[in-house]
Order: sequence, then structure tokens, then C-alpha cells
Amino acid sequence: MAPVIVNTTPFNDQKPGTSGLRKKVTVYSQPHYVANFVQSIFDVMDGIAGQTVVIGGDGRFYNAEAIQIILRMAAGNGIARVLVGRGGILSTPAASNVIRQYEAFGGIILSASHNPGGPDGDFGIKYNIGNGGPAPEKITDAIHRRTGEISEYRLIEAPDIDLDSLGKARIGEMVVEIIDPVADYAALMERLFDFNRIRALFRGGFRMTFDALSAVTGPYAHEILEKRLGAPAGTVLNGTPLPDFGGHHPDPNPVHAHDLVAAMTGANPPDFGAASDGDGDRNMIMGPNLFITPSDSLAVLAANAHLAPGYAAGLKGVARSMPTSRAADRVAAKLGIPGFETPTGWKFFGNLLDAGMATLCGEESAGTGSDHVREKDGLWAVLLWLNILAVRGEPIGAIMTGHWREYGRDYYTRHDYEDVDTATADALMADLRANLPTLPGMAFGGTTVDAADDFEYRDPVDGSVSSRQGVRVTFADGSRVVYRLSGTGTGGATLRVYMERYEPDQARQDQDAQEALSGLIAIADQVAGIRSRSGRDKPSVIT
Repeated sequence: MAPVIVNTTPFNDQKPGTSGLRKKVTVYSQPHYVANFVQSIFDVMDGIAGQTVVIGGDGRFYNAEAIQIILRMAAGNGIARVLVGRGGILSTPAASNVIRQYEAFGGIILSASHNPGGPDGDFGIKYNIGNGGPAPEKITDAIHRRTGEISEYRLIEAPDIDLDSLGKARIGEMVVEIIDPVADYAALMERLFDFNRIRALFRGGFRMTFDALSAVTGPYAHEILEKRLGAPAGTVLNGTPLPDFGGHHPDPNPVHAHDLVAAMTGANPPDFGAASDGDGDRNMIMGPNLFITPSDSLAVLAANAHLAPGYAAGLKGVARSMPTSRAADRVAAKLGIPGFETPTGWKFFGNLLDAGMATLCGEESAGTGSDHVREKDGLWAVLLWLNILAVRGEPIGAIMTGHWREYGRDYYTRHDYEDVDTATADALMADLRANLPTLPGMAFGGTTVDAADDFEYRDPVDGSVSSRQGVRVTFADGSRVVYRLSGTGTGGATLRVYMERYEPDQARQDQDAQEALSGLIAIADQVAGIRSRSGRDKPSVIT
């Protein structure tokens, strides 16, 4: 069956960000929009004809429609086989695992992660390469260049594929195989963690709440937590994926995961609480009346990973994104293993993992993972926490307190200013960068600036350089502030400001983080003029 050639013209807004191309559903649903971007991927990926490709998404609005377009285009571009999660569903870490397990050429993941869904919400497409991880910048840059040149795309005209039934079908010569989205991932988790110890934990009366936020992790959590590990029915909240996430904003933080926060701060709260995001790659961890920052979570997981069978041999290294607190660095130093600081974006961890230089990785934006896949993995982090809790036999609050006593506490917070006028946000960052040479030595709030720079990363594996990755201002007392614009939104700009102060004194480690950092928070605003320039009197979200 010969492909149909469709003439088209370029769109001028198809530049992928750190996590693919994210736009409003109304943008993606324009004629030719999906096809142009996907054809650009196929055009750039030499050798993709005759290969296996994985396709799946988080089930948000427009997911199924986009998959049908992509399937017809894959057939038109000579791809031999496509593996699709049943119902069009694959969490991002599960998709990474499928790519790796079946040795696929790559995969197309349909998600806007933690962004809202629905007809007026967000949608996204990103390409993952054969190691299961996000395409590196050299590939996304090539895709972007191709979107500006494209004049035609190819497809096979065929009826829609039944995405809800396991089995095989064909579009022309291409085989479409609908697979169970959960089975392979669940089997991987059983190999990494001591499910017998975790089952015993639940049999002993341990209680937890997991909020899937009506997003993709629900089926995975029902299968693993409730069926395989024996957590009581009802442990998983909001466990059915919905196209609009049931009105939830599927971002696992104290503002948006309100059902979890209510459960963990109410009367007689469970022993452990967790949530994941729209596509299953982020996590939020809580104890009774206790929110654990993603930075602290990474550090505790690194310090205790050897308690899980999959990591019993020890870690090769720990990597964190630059804005993430330096708590994990202290663990790496004590373990005598390398600690790496990378730009934000999981693709930067891929080289370290592939080269065997790191085992655990984490970002302050609630993303944690390991070398089992090449994406961050929300449910994996929850299971590692459960494994640690089962082996140590201590409450999560005691584990956190003990960690701070041993390593010191990195008081840490992130303040997000969402939907800031783009021109205002760009000007603020431009002025910060222009002022970097004059900041050292300046006094603010009783301390002075020790150093200021714009973070640049040289990849230790391939030597590639990534510049302008965030402004860092470090003070004489060792505290620091980081400023950067997020690349994951679709409207306006999100200014993220990160504040961190190290506290080695055990007598001063029990403060509320916002209180402990109040002076640094005021300095951060003073240095950048955030409130005066943005017109905001407070952040949109504090984590």
C-alpha cells in the first residue's frame, strides 16, 4: 500500500523545550499540526524505517486522536512495528522501560506531564531515543530546524486502530501491537524491590495513601500497591485516568495534591503518603504532618538505597540538577562516590547513566529515578521509600530526623511565580545576568554575595556544553539563591526561585523551612526585584 503525500506549510512555533513540544490542545488540534511535528521527527531520525517504535501517553484529552494520526504516519514512513499501550496509555517511565526491554529504535510519548488537561488544557509530544531517555539537544534542535523547512508528510490511509484490545493489527505492512501498559513495568519493580518485606509491612497494619490525581499512575498503583503488595483497597485515591484529570492540576505538590495533604494532616493520618503526576514521572512524599522536599527525598534514598535488592551492591554515583539542594552531595561524599551537578532536564542524566557513572538521579521538581530506566519515575520512588521503611522499621519522621542529625539539614524551598508576562520575566533574567559581575561583594540583609554566575555544564561523557542554565548567587554564609525560567509551561512564563541554607547544628534543625529561610527569601526578592517588576505580592506555589 503506497503512502499518501500531503502538502503542508511550516508552523513557526514548534521548538521543543526541555520535555518536548508542549502547547494548548487548541493549538495541537489545528489541521497538520501534529503531522508536521511528527514528520519532522521521522525525517531527522535516520534509519527509523524498518524499526520498532513505542507510542503511548498519559491519557489526557486528545491522546487517542493524536495516536491514530501518528500510527498512520508511522506506516507511511516505513516503520515495521509499533508497540502501543492499551487505551493509548503508557506512563513515561513505563514507556522508557518498554523501549529498553523490546530494544525499540525509539518512542513517541504524548504528555504535558504535570500541566492541566482537558479541551482547554495542555498537550505535548516528545521523542525518546533507543536508550529510553529523552532526545538530546542535538536531536531536538534538528527536529526544530526541520519543522521550519517541512513541505509534506506521508501517511497510509486506514481506519482507526482499536486501542482498547490487546493483540495485533496492521496498517499497510506495519504491525501494530497493543500491549498491557502495566505488566512489564510491574515485573521490573518486583526485580528491584523486596516485595515480601513490603507485603509484611502492610500485613502489620502499616497505612498509606497514594493520590494518583486522576492521571496515568492510577492503574499502576492499583496493580502494584493494592494487588501485588496487599495494601488495603482504597489506598489509591483518584486512581482512574481521566482526559481532564477530573479537574485536578496533576502536579504533586502541597497546593495541587490537596486530597493527599488533607489525609496526611488530618486526625489519625496514615503512616506514609505519596502522589504522582500526569504522566507518572514525578512524586511527592509525605509523612504524618510532614512534607519531605524532593531534595531531601533524593538524599535519603541515596543514603538507604542499599536496603533494596536492586541496589544492594551500592551506587556508582548520584546526580542532581543544579537547582536541587546540595543534600545529596553530602551523602555522595560520605559514601565515597561521585556526585554530579547537571542542568535541569532528565536528558542530561542519560549520558551519566549510560556510562555507568551514576545510579540515582534527582531534580528538585519532584523527579527522582535510577538506572533502571532513562526517565524519572514517580512510583519507583514510592516503592523505594516503602522498601526502606519496611527494612528499617522506623517511622518516616524518625528517618528524616536521623538523616538530618547525621548529615546536617539543607533548609530548602522553591517559589514559583506562574504566568508572569513573558517580556517581564525575560527582562528580569537579562538584568540579573548583566549584573553578575557587580554582585560579588555587595551586602544584602546582613550578608554579602560571595559569588554569582550563570550555570554552564560541560558533559563529562561527551564534552558537550550547555550554557545559560540558571543564575546562581552564593552568599558568604554558604547559602544560595538560584533563578531560572521554567521550560515546561504553555502560557506566559514561570519564574522559579530556589533558596537554600545549610544547618549543621542539630539544635536548629527543627524549624519550619519558610521561617528558617525568611531572611534569604527577602534577599532573593531584593536582588532580582521580583515583586516590584512582576506585580506579584507572593508566589503562585511554594514547595
